[in-house]
Amino acid sequence: MYRDKCRARFQGMVFLFLATAVITMPAVVMAAEKNQAPPSTPVQTAPVREDLVSQQISVIATTEAFRSSTVAAEVSGRVETLHVREGDFVKKGAPLASLGNTDTELRLKGAVAGNEAIKARLVLAEKELERVRSLKTTNSVAVKQYDEAYYNAMSLTRELERNEAEIERLNYELVQKTVLAPFAGFIIQEHTQVGQWIPVGGSIATLMDLSSILVNADLPEINAVQLHPGNGVSVVINSLSSRPFSADIEAVMPQGNPVSRTFPVRLKIPNATYRIKSGMEAIATFELGRKITAILVPKDAIVPAGPDNLVYRVDQGKAIPVPVTISGYYGNDAAVKGDLAPGQPVVTRGNERLRPGQPVHGID
Repeated sequence: MYRDKCRARFQGMVFLFLATAVITMPAVVMAAEKNQAPPSTPVQTAPVREDLVSQQISVIATTEAFRSSTVAAEVSGRVETLHVREGDFVKKGAPLASLGNTDTELRLKGAVAGNEAIKARLVLAEKELERVRSLKTTNSVAVKQYDEAYYNAMSLTRELERNEAEIERLNYELVQKTVLAPFAGFIIQEHTQVGQWIPVGGSIATLMDLSSILVNADLPEINAVQLHPGNGVSVVINSLSSRPFSADIEAVMPQGNPVSRTFPVRLKIPNATYRIKSGMEAIATFELGRKITAILVPKDAIVPAGPDNLVYRVDQGKAIPVPVTISGYYGNDAAVKGDLAPGQPVVTRGNERLRPGQPVHGID
């Protein structure tokens, strides 16, 4: 009996030891994992630079279509087919509307028949003129008879020319019964519907060309006089991206506003993908002549953070977020204001998913 009690006590101690080990081991593993440092993230970096750059001025601007046209019909007629709807994109030469052409076809048929009749009469008149001309050489016919034959043939010749011109006009009218797009663009407004009568010059639709975008900005007088066609200009459309579009100065308007002392400046941006729409708000930044000292970082180093921007500075192997204010763009660099010093490395690739204080290491 004493032996049985000892065996039971030993088995209880073994069970208690195993239970304690099962409970304690996960806690030890979790503590070890917690103390383990997060893995280092590979990133590309570039040094912060300080350099002389052109002074810039930024103003609010508005985008506008490169061109817009209300397409009209050259001929009159009833609209039989309207090939487009508002919002459609059409290529140059695409049909916009087709007008009824039955009346024109009937008039053309009559003109062609009349043409054949005139030709037959002209053949007879030319034969008569040739006969009278041969008799005139022998003084066998009166001058009056010769004149009548000559002017009859001339009259029929002119009548034939006039009738052929009418046939050509009717053929042209038939072609114009289909109204075509004069350039590629978007239909922004319909001005007619099927069944409506269109007079000569009647509006069909308004077509907008967005292959290039014009940007209209008002610049203070003191800055407008410093602009030249070669000046660099960048345009940021915040609803699309914080990255700037490169623009060319199309014109500095010669007439300014005498009240505000500002001058309209027109810029042009290529828009092959039609991403930019007409009427968007933009910020146009103009490079002026005077040089200033600025802190420069690569554009790729800037990470949008809601309405703000930041740059990840590498400090003792960790990514430190630095809020910055962009004061201008210069080629592939951006001039910024923030807690940055020349020579400090900033992350240019791999910065989209970084967390503050995350360990990083540079790669080529």
